[in-house]
Amino acid sequence: MQSLNLKLLTDFSTGTRRFVPGRSFGTEWRQCLNLRNYNRNCRIVACSVERDGGGEGTSSSSSSSSSSDPSPSSFLSRSQTYAMLKQQMEVAAQSEDYEEAARLRDSLRSFEEVEPVLRLRRLLKEAVADERFEDATRYRDELKEIAPLSLLKCSSDATTLGIRVQVRSVYIEGRSQPSKGQYFFAYRIRITNNSDRPVQLLRRHWIITDANGKTENFWGVGVIGEQPVILPRTGFEYSSACPLCTPNGRMEGDFEMKHIDKAGSPTFNVAIAPFSLSILGDGSDAF
Repeated sequence: MQSLNLKLLTDFSTGTRRFVPGRSFGTEWRQCLNLRNYNRNCRIVACSVERDGGGEGTSSSSSSSSSSDPSPSSFLSRSQTYAMLKQQMEVAAQSEDYEEAARLRDSLRSFEEVEPVLRLRRLLKEAVADERFEDATRYRDELKEIAPLSLLKCSSDATTLGIRVQVRSVYIEGRSQPSKGQYFFAYRIRITNNSDRPVQLLRRHWIITDANGKTENFWGVGVIGEQPVILPRTGFEYSSACPLCTPNGRMEGDFEMKHIDKAGSPTFNVAIAPFSLSILGDGSDAF
């Protein structure tokens, strides 16, 4: 079945949406893959970024560390185990091996009960809800020590000169291979022009950091092969994706834009606030 690639333009002043058939583009970052079955209502350009084969975060052993080990390196191993269990359960369910799927489901539930990061995140959320702020501070500090990236949301929201950029990321199990240290994340971006002047998006800059602290910078012209013009009170949305060699990481960056209602207008940078790439998610809904 052939998918229909679409881009989404939204007129926020009227609340209406216009769907415009999209084209296929050959590159986004370094090498692009086609995600045909991910979302029929938007175009997704998946990125296969060349990374060195140093084996960072690629241990395939699911029993090499204890769930009670609070060290950051152990968190990477536990996250990999968690991702593998989830993927195995999905495969079992798809193959109608429901007995195995149920067994893996129970294993996942047990894992979630003893996994320090998941447990601390739950305790932190409960402490804030109950206004036990001293406990919340303690749980937050413990999380910072063992998994600082876990405190970062999988969404972000920033406004620069009236241009609002919202991002939401999600882990794609079907495109990931945890046993090989390959994790695939999609993200959706909404750009809203709340200013009184039309702007054009010229270039993008991404900063990607994995759970080992390795940082890479990427620059490119426009987004998904376009340099969209965004009129006042309207928006532009698109989806893309990023592979990572660890189960967790972060992205941030900026868009270079310019006002197009006056000749010679200087360009300016619009911030993309940091957001998490995480197989654990953050328990919140999309923007």
